[in-house]
Amino acid sequence: MLKHNTCHLAAVLVLVTGLASADTYTPEALSSGRADPSLHLQQGSTQTEAQRINEVSYMATGFGNSFMVVTGAGNVVIDTSLRSMARHHRQLLGAVDDGPIHSIILTHGHGDHTGGVDLWKQPDTRVIGQRNMVEFLHYQQRLEGIFNQRNRAQFGFALDAGQSQAATVQNFAAPMLPDTLFDDHMAFTLGDVEFELIHTPSETDDALTVWLPQYKTAFVGDLYYAAFPNIYTLRGTKPRWALDYVASIDRVLALEPEILLPGHGAPIRGKEAIRSALTHYRDAIQYVHDQTVIGMNQGKDVYTLMREIKLPESLQMSEAYGRIAWSVRGIYEGYMGWFDGNPVNMYDLPPEGIYPDLVALAGGSQAVIGQARVALEQNDEVKALRLLDAALSAAPDDREALNLKLQILVQLRRQSSNLNESGWLNYGINSTRQQLGD
Repeated sequence: MLKHNTCHLAAVLVLVTGLASADTYTPEALSSGRADPSLHLQQGSTQTEAQRINEVSYMATGFGNSFMVVTGAGNVVIDTSLRSMARHHRQLLGAVDDGPIHSIILTHGHGDHTGGVDLWKQPDTRVIGQRNMVEFLHYQQRLEGIFNQRNRAQFGFALDAGQSQAATVQNFAAPMLPDTLFDDHMAFTLGDVEFELIHTPSETDDALTVWLPQYKTAFVGDLYYAAFPNIYTLRGTKPRWALDYVASIDRVLALEPEILLPGHGAPIRGKEAIRSALTHYRDAIQYVHDQTVIGMNQGKDVYTLMREIKLPESLQMSEAYGRIAWSVRGIYEGYMGWFDGNPVNMYDLPPEGIYPDLVALAGGSQAVIGQARVALEQNDEVKALRLLDAALSAAPDDREALNLKLQILVQLRRQSSNLNESGWLNYGINSTRQQLGD
């Protein structure tokens, strides 16, 4: 689920040190306002022994799962979780077999999969990634400052006052985790276990699937979640191509796996159960993509499509992770970029630049706050927030406006069952409280 991050997650997540039980983050807890979204990063902290998957494979549970395949010629680790969880995973899996680590395979370059590489890596261990990981790691490093800020906001950490304000950029300065790269396919045998690595781009361009043909087991990283994916993540990301998801899922379906091991969440067992889950997931992504493209070609704007496009009853699934509306906008702007065809948007004055003028014409900030209360009475919280943004542009310290904004954000937070939405609402609540001096 991060992403991405997530989340897909930046190096800031190594700062998570607290431990909590694995069930503290649930959709029910989120919707009641009882849980902080950052708790999902601590999943698996109470696990006492590795879960046996098949004769050779074992799993340590976390927000990012870690796996180990035991062979007579050394062991293979698949993903290494968050830095904060990696030592625990190392202990769990090492208790199964403490033999040499022949290889570490990274299903992609997000920090909730790469955080423990140095804890596992031995002098002769090779680290394997898909070739696009090189640029992906540079991309994350290049934007480290803003990703730190966005991840801290989305996942509930306080922002440092001393964020780096470096005036230069090192575009290709990321430490290279992998020392072995492949393009589309890589195969090797270790002991008597066959490994196939398959490029399956989805949440990232460097995503891969590890396939153990003898055991009909597929380690799919973030290709599959038990919720609609983050085709766009609120913390910011390069475009994630919906049709890449579709093609990669088809590639895994063709393997006919009997065990599916995602990077987040529980294993799925049974050929038919896996086929049903992956097919449903693929078809939902395809539907949202195709409906967005149809609407674009009909000349509809992105906000109209965000409102209109819903999954049909046959494709319904949880939106506790990704949201259909965000994915629609991600697809739309991934194809077309930021310009919406309105000539005024070619220039550098944002819409908010005329808020003070409109507030003055309305009769001042009190009049606009009054209109926000009317919108709230009509259960239009988003319209009320927009009006309050306008009022606060003219009177930034107006306590009535700030208190009403806080009330609405708390109300939306209590209603939310989506991980990322909840994180950003928490961020808005905390920021507003700071403005109020609380």
